[in-house]
Amino acid sequence: MFSQNPFAEVSASIPSALLQWFVVIMVVLVVAGTMFDVVHKKSARYFSESMRRSREAGTKQVSGGEVVSLAIQTAVSEVLTSSEFCHPNRRIAHLLTMYGLVIHLLATAVLVFGYPAMANAGIWPLLWHLGALGVCVGGYWFWFFIRVDVAAEGNSPFRFVRADLFIVSMVLSTTFAILWALLQGAGGGALATLFLALYLIATTMLFGSIPWSKFPHMFFKPAAALEKRISKANGTAENLPTQTRDDPEQQKRHSMELLRDAPMNMGLGIKREAPRHY
Repeated sequence: MFSQNPFAEVSASIPSALLQWFVVIMVVLVVAGTMFDVVHKKSARYFSESMRRSREAGTKQVSGGEVVSLAIQTAVSEVLTSSEFCHPNRRIAHLLTMYGLVIHLLATAVLVFGYPAMANAGIWPLLWHLGALGVCVGGYWFWFFIRVDVAAEGNSPFRFVRADLFIVSMVLSTTFAILWALLQGAGGGALATLFLALYLIATTMLFGSIPWSKFPHMFFKPAAALEKRISKANGTAENLPTQTRDDPEQQKRHSMELLRDAPMNMGLGIKREAPRHY
């Protein structure tokens, strides 16, 4: 199963060109949905104005080379390794889901366009299956055991709201993909056709619901993280106090007289209990 191209056998009943057009349409939906989200929420205007205010209020100039360096640090820390997640389980689940989805989608494009009717397609079928499994492991782990409203607030793991549309459609898409490939490798039949249809429907829901899901946040999060680094570098720090309470200027800004001279390790007793949130 893991070494066979799942799209090769189905090409006998569904033209390869039709599957290729489906992939193209999904890409168009991603671009159009993200652009709609940017215009509707005015995200680009927000980041532009926020950067302008930070630049004008900054106490020191950030050079172009420093911005490039901060962008690289953001890409490595916040994007590639998801360092913003303090809880290790949440971070691992996120990385499994993120890299699994990227690998699965990349392998899908290669198999559909590069090997539309070839059962043996090198390492790409293995990557397609492993990517889907990564999404399922990370996604189900997050959904049933890590979600805040389940782990910390005691809500039912089967409670569904619009904010869950992205994770649910993504996990369903990869789950149906694995079941379809498994049944097709076992001989196909009506059940395999059913799961193929469910796979295509869930994938359409994943990419077609972008304006109403959390999908665009994968583009906004790096921008917000870069803006935060630049604001710290130019001295504005988003108008928030820094971590160093031994700085006399920061001590003056603190609203509570009691905490102006407090030691840096004050209040860390809360870390005796492992957090069950983000």
